[in-house]
Amino acid sequence: MARLSSFFIFSFFLQVALFATCCRGELKEQQHQLPKKHVPFFIFGDSILDAGNNNYINTSTLDQANFWPYGLTFFNYPTGRFSDGRLIPDFIAKYAKLPLIPPFLQPGFRQYYLGVNFASAGAGALVETFQGFVIDLKTQLRYYYKVDSWLRHKLGNDEAKATMSRAVHLFSIGTNDYASPFLTNSTILNNYNKSTYVGMVIGNLTTVINGIYKRGGRKFAFINLPDLGCVPGMRIIKSGNNGSCFEEVTRLASLHNKALSKLLYGLEKRLKGFKYSLFDLNSNLRQRMEHPSKYGFKEGETACCGTGEYRGVLSCGGKRPVKEFKLCKHPQKYVFWDSLHLTERTYKQLADQMWGGTTSDSHDVGPYNIKQLFRIH
Repeated sequence: MARLSSFFIFSFFLQVALFATCCRGELKEQQHQLPKKHVPFFIFGDSILDAGNNNYINTSTLDQANFWPYGLTFFNYPTGRFSDGRLIPDFIAKYAKLPLIPPFLQPGFRQYYLGVNFASAGAGALVETFQGFVIDLKTQLRYYYKVDSWLRHKLGNDEAKATMSRAVHLFSIGTNDYASPFLTNSTILNNYNKSTYVGMVIGNLTTVINGIYKRGGRKFAFINLPDLGCVPGMRIIKSGNNGSCFEEVTRLASLHNKALSKLLYGLEKRLKGFKYSLFDLNSNLRQRMEHPSKYGFKEGETACCGTGEYRGVLSCGGKRPVKEFKLCKHPQKYVFWDSLHLTERTYKQLADQMWGGTTSDSHDVGPYNIKQLFRIH
């Protein structure tokens, strides 16, 4: 019996050793199969870009989408994405001939040669935004530093820095910083005027950009903010608003967009080699909300999934504080999926513009589109 046990123990460790050798071999093979100047894709921000990081943190279902009917149309199961299907970075990765970029916190062994997604639903540039429930932008930067250290260990300092310089870094941040005070009855806006508060958000974003730049990052893509007061979930906040847009939060978003444009223009002048793409989500989403049929939609203001006026209550899936919800039959006919997020079809249209939009159109993307960023070395 002892000999039999010894045999099984020996066999077990032999299999582990063989598996480890096999995996190291596969990793080296995958590394060698990469194009010499491949372009990784790193993603930062909030629920517009989160591929499922919040599945793996201790948070509220308000900040998670890992239950039906999320993921209904493309994946056929919930992935943690706040949509019925794919998000903007999923399409960008496809166009760049990359696989789906995984969440940084996804369990299991993985490698970072092709990039990783740090975004977290509910995250803001300010640490205080939904603090304790999300991965704020500063923490996302800290995770990026870990990936940078991993690449330096695998590739050496020079090659890792060259790899980071080729990488495209995509950002969507700010929505939660401006919406959360109204969603949580916070008094933070009583302590600052609007310009000062926006300056705090932009200041934190600037710190993160500078941190990435110091590690070799040179290519950045940004998505500006929509008319936040006009999304279904914000329209219903103020009683007696009769469905009109919530102007107070829209003004904050407008100030943010102006400050973001000014920041990026200044960084391009100040930082050698800094190149960026800024996508005007504000104008492009407004067009689809006001003229849905022009873009192949039936409904531009009411969400596919939720309850209440405009289905503006974030109840989709029945796992949140409000359990009642309605689900439309054809998500592809709607601009909005739930009270705050868009359908896969909308995200694809926006991703198409970000990828290949003409840079001469001020209502599209510029000074580079993302396709150009991926091709610049």
